[in-house]
Amino acid sequence: MYVSEWENGKRTLSDRYAAILRQLLGVTDRELRGASLAAPPTADGYDELLSRIDSATSVSQSMVKTFNDQTELLRTMDRQLGAAGLIDQMTGHLARLEDALNFAVLPTARRPVALALAGASTLAAWQAIDSGAVERAWRHYELAKRAARDAEAPMYLAHAMAEQAYVLCEAGRPSLGVDLVRDAQRTVGQAGSPRLRAWLYAAEAEICAHAGMPDDCRRALDAALASIPPGSEDRDPDMLSIFLNGAHLARWQGNVLALLGDGEAVTSLYDALDVVDPTFVRAQAGLHADLAQAHLARAEYDDAHTHLRQARLLASRTGSVRQRRRVDLLSARL
Repeated sequence: MYVSEWENGKRTLSDRYAAILRQLLGVTDRELRGASLAAPPTADGYDELLSRIDSATSVSQSMVKTFNDQTELLRTMDRQLGAAGLIDQMTGHLARLEDALNFAVLPTARRPVALALAGASTLAAWQAIDSGAVERAWRHYELAKRAARDAEAPMYLAHAMAEQAYVLCEAGRPSLGVDLVRDAQRTVGQAGSPRLRAWLYAAEAEICAHAGMPDDCRRALDAALASIPPGSEDRDPDMLSIFLNGAHLARWQGNVLALLGDGEAVTSLYDALDVVDPTFVRAQAGLHADLAQAHLARAEYDDAHTHLRQARLLASRTGSVRQRRRVDLLSARL
């Protein structure tokens, strides 16, 4: 009688009976509650498994391109509108990529999907940081690292490791973050593109500034400036998650110098403000927050207040919890 009522949804399956049925049927709790109790697993399940494997094997390059195009669309929406409204789309996108990878058998089928998953996972992780969901960010970075190893892609692995260092920094462990970003540099070595190496050095410089390591910070900044390729191109063809050119690096340098309380930060930041891409709305919010911090270091409170107001407006527009928290901390110093 209970079985019939459970199947028809007339009675809720209690934890007590669920524990008994899991042992009788040899299923997990998720399988038990999500499947018909009258149909325990049988040998016929192999047909379904093989069907999934065949589907994963037949994932063509065009399908991988579709996955990457979807990641690119989500990346564009994120930088213009913020991460808050993209959680469901991003979650579904990652689930489809993971599913394709889980049932791909041979390396020739796994590597392109794993590479697509690594790129999508780092994007999802950065969105989670921006939304204040640090544990979700950490888990996404772990997924990105596993996928990068599966894809045998040291550049993607190093990028995920270095971005994960920001989670440690945000959590109050910047020294551990410095160790992790340096480990990322060793992971990629000279195999990384010049743009990625410049990005890794700049990330090291920023986290060193948070860790109270000014000399290490300046050495890393010098290394970043020495590594960045010339020209206005900012997209790394080998690492599509990286947007960095001389203008972007100037903004980053200004941010780092502002963290150190260096008066030179203001000049770098205003130069960056003149050339910032207007579609990078969240980056603009960060730039105005950087300027506010730099003006505060010089006791220029009216200018700091002006930039904080603009930073708050842009952070609210994108729903950036991370940027709003930073604005609140800076506002408390006025």
